[in-house]
Amino acid sequence: MAFLADLHELKNGLVIFRRTDVQHRNWYCRIRLPNADRYKTVSLKTSDLETARERAFDHEADVRFRLKHDVPIFNRPFSEIAKDFSAFQKQRSEAGLITYHRWRVMDSHIRTQLNRYVGTTQINLIGQDRWTDYPVWRQANGKGRSGGRVSDGTVRDEMTTFRSIMIYAAGKRYIPESHVFKGKLPVSKARREEFTPTEYRRLHTFARGWLKQGRSAINLWYRAVTYNFVLVMCNTGMRPSEAKNLRWRDVVPRTHRDGQPFVILNVRGKGKYRSLVAANSVANYLDRIRKLSKATQPDDFVFSNYQGKPTKTLYYDLVETLLIDSGLLTSSSGKRRSIYCFRHTYATFRLMEGVEVYFLANQMGTSVLMIEQHYGHINPVKNPERILQGLPGWEPAANAPKEAD
Repeated sequence: MAFLADLHELKNGLVIFRRTDVQHRNWYCRIRLPNADRYKTVSLKTSDLETARERAFDHEADVRFRLKHDVPIFNRPFSEIAKDFSAFQKQRSEAGLITYHRWRVMDSHIRTQLNRYVGTTQINLIGQDRWTDYPVWRQANGKGRSGGRVSDGTVRDEMTTFRSIMIYAAGKRYIPESHVFKGKLPVSKARREEFTPTEYRRLHTFARGWLKQGRSAINLWYRAVTYNFVLVMCNTGMRPSEAKNLRWRDVVPRTHRDGQPFVILNVRGKGKYRSLVAANSVANYLDRIRKLSKATQPDDFVFSNYQGKPTKTLYYDLVETLLIDSGLLTSSSGKRRSIYCFRHTYATFRLMEGVEVYFLANQMGTSVLMIEQHYGHINPVKNPERILQGLPGWEPAANAPKEAD
C-alpha cells in the first residue's frame, strides 16, 4: 500500500510499519489471520522500534488466543453492526421474506432509541445487564405517543430488535454466542389491537365514501385497491408477508359438497407454505382488484402498484390515511394500529363466532398456544350461545358481526 513506510517483517504474517498519511511517527502492526485472507491492523502507540516489536508480538499472541477460544478479533461499535443489520433486513423485505413495514419499524428502533442507548459501545462489551436494564432507561428517556408513559408493547418490540442485532452479530462472529441475550422479555406483551365489531362496522361504512374522495385518477385507484385489500385481510387472517407474496395462480375457487362456493388461497410467508379457506365474498373482493389491476396474469402478484409492479409496502400509507381519517388509527388502549391489526380482527371475530381454536390455528398458520395466549380476552362471557346452547331455558343469541360486503 502507498501509505506504508519503514516496513519490517517480524515473522511470517506479522509486520510493523509507519504510515505516511499521518503526522506522528508511531508504529503500527498488521497481523494476518490464519487460513484467511484477512488482516488486523493495530496502532502500537509508540515511536520506539524495540517497544513496537514487543507490542506487535503481544498483539499477535492475543489474536491467536482469541482464535483458539472463539473470542471475536475485530471490535466494532454497536451502531455499525446495527446499520449492517438494518441493511440486511431491508434486503429481506425486498425479497418478500418480511414486510417493508417491519423493516421500517426495526430501522426506526435502531435510529431513534438503540443507538442512543448503546450506539457508541463496542459490541463485544454489551452484556446481559444492558438488555435487562433497557426498560428502565427507556422509560426515563422517552415518552409515549400521547406524551405519557412508553407502552410495554413498544419497549418489548425495541428489545426484540436489540436481541435480533446481537444474534446477527454472533452469526458474523463479532461476539461469541454467549453474548446473545437470554431469557424471556422482562415486560408483558400488550394485547393485540384488533377492531371491535362496532369499530369494524364504522371502518367499513366510512371507507365506502372515503374511496371516492381521491384527488386524482391515481389516488382514486389506490383508494379502491386499498379498500378491497383491507376487506381481504380482515376476512382471511393472512399475514402481511403472505399477502405480499400472493399471486393470482394461488387463488383457487372451489365449491363445497353442499353447493356453497368458497375460495382457497395458497400462501407463503415466514418461510412456510400453507393453504387457507375464505368465504366467497373474498373472491368478490379479489375480482374487484383484478379488474383494476394492470397485473392479472397467473404469475403476477395480486397486490400490485398502479404500474402493475409488486407493491413493497402493501399500501401502508393509504391504510394509515384511512385509519386516521376514520378516527381509528389509535385503539381505546392508546396503541397505534398497523396492517397487522386486520389479522387480529379476523382471529377475534372467528373466535366470537365460536370457531374451534384448533381449526383457527390451522387456518392462520399458527399454534393453538399462540391463539390462547394472545386472544384469551375472547372469553366465554362473550360467547354464551356457544357454551349454553342446548341447555333448558336458553335461546341462541345473534351471531357475531358478519363479514363485510
